[in-house]
Amino acid sequence: MARPHPRITELLADGSASSRSDIARLLRVAPSTASAWVGQLIDAGVVVEDGLVASGGGRPRRRLRLNRPPGHLLVAELGGNHARLGVTDRTGRLLHSTTSPLTVADGPEQVLGSLATLLRDQPAEGELAGVGLALPGPVQPGGTVRLPSRMPGWAGFPVQEALTESFGVPAVVENDANAMALGEHRTQFGSEGDSITVKAGTAIGSGIVIAGQLYRGATFAAGDVTHTVVHAAGNRPCTCGKTGCLETVASGAGIVARLVEQGIKVTNTADALALARDGDPEATTMIRTAGSLLGEVLSSVVSFFNPQALFLTGGLASSQHFVTAVRARIYDGCHPLMTESLRIEAASLGADAALAGTALLTAAAIRDATP
Repeated sequence: MARPHPRITELLADGSASSRSDIARLLRVAPSTASAWVGQLIDAGVVVEDGLVASGGGRPRRRLRLNRPPGHLLVAELGGNHARLGVTDRTGRLLHSTTSPLTVADGPEQVLGSLATLLRDQPAEGELAGVGLALPGPVQPGGTVRLPSRMPGWAGFPVQEALTESFGVPAVVENDANAMALGEHRTQFGSEGDSITVKAGTAIGSGIVIAGQLYRGATFAAGDVTHTVVHAAGNRPCTCGKTGCLETVASGAGIVARLVEQGIKVTNTADALALARDGDPEATTMIRTAGSLLGEVLSSVVSFFNPQALFLTGGLASSQHFVTAVRARIYDGCHPLMTESLRIEAASLGADAALAGTALLTAAAIRDATP
């Protein structure tokens, strides 16, 4: 008998499947094949039967779930000036999360050292099984960062190797927008469907999910809309070395820079958002303009990709001015067929989206490595 299909545990973990018939349908195999695979996983202690699933007709089906082994995972997301920290069980279910100040520009050695201390201080039970980290830059196979825009000193640094050595367990490193995209998509659609998740914070990034799986592209940089040249940016220099990039006018950093040019005292995206909440006309206008410019770029993406949903996360997604402007520009710039069923909304997981996706990837890597 062939080994069970590797996606069975993934389908059970994210809730897409809860019975043998669900697995047969989703994997497009005969019910007898799905049942045989499940039997092997039950014998191995990976899957357990847990009650019954109501059926629309016929006998109730036996409910399946992953056996939750003891132990935990530690996961984190690094932003420009913060670290979001989380503890999950070994299936990737988030148990606890918190935020601590941490500056990614301080370089990998200092940041990873501080991050390790913060993660070890998180309340957790049982043995540590794995560590996952989401970074705000393009992540290559093997867990290194390539050509980052706002991560001085990180290019080529062996992040995954450093985490493995520090914690003594398997480590997974992923781009933050990809992690957010996977976490939000699996929460909304399980292991099926297509979506885009855009992180609009200090910088801008996006992750693409096709048929429930991350799409990373030929050079693992898919979704990098932040360096698309837009007319409204003029000749503003960008951190990538070009001029006129979307990031310079539509990111949190771009908004802050423009406010400072006008003599308004702000230091980060949170300051700009606070001004807009208080009705400051300059901050409000810039945030709405940023949303409109992002929507202009995303109109082409939506028209080409035709996804079911476009989720917005990151600091700017907390502003209704921003979300409304993105939505309006996409509706205006796309053919009605592209938007008639398109969901454009703030991500439901909020600040924990990247932790959720990183946990799923880490749990999957551990399952795949288990004989």
